Amino acid sequence: MLYPSIDSLLTKLDSKYTLVTVSSKRAREIRENTNRGPMIERPVSHKPVGVALEEIIGNHLKYERITPLEEEE
Repeated sequence: MLYPSIDSLLTKLDSKYTLVTVSSKRAREIRENTNRGPMIERPVSHKPVGVALEEIIGNHLKYERITPLEEEE
């Protein structure tokens, strides 16, 4: 069984698309910048994507949806 499960992750985010976007951006940040390492103690996963998913499930990683401003005509 995978940890964390997709079902538990989707309780933290609104869609699978958001889950993929947030976790991939965080995994890239972990991989490319050693100063921005894991925000959790002793991650179960050794891969950056797994660590990012663990951060989401542990409420260490959040996102904010930005809505574009409507242009006035």
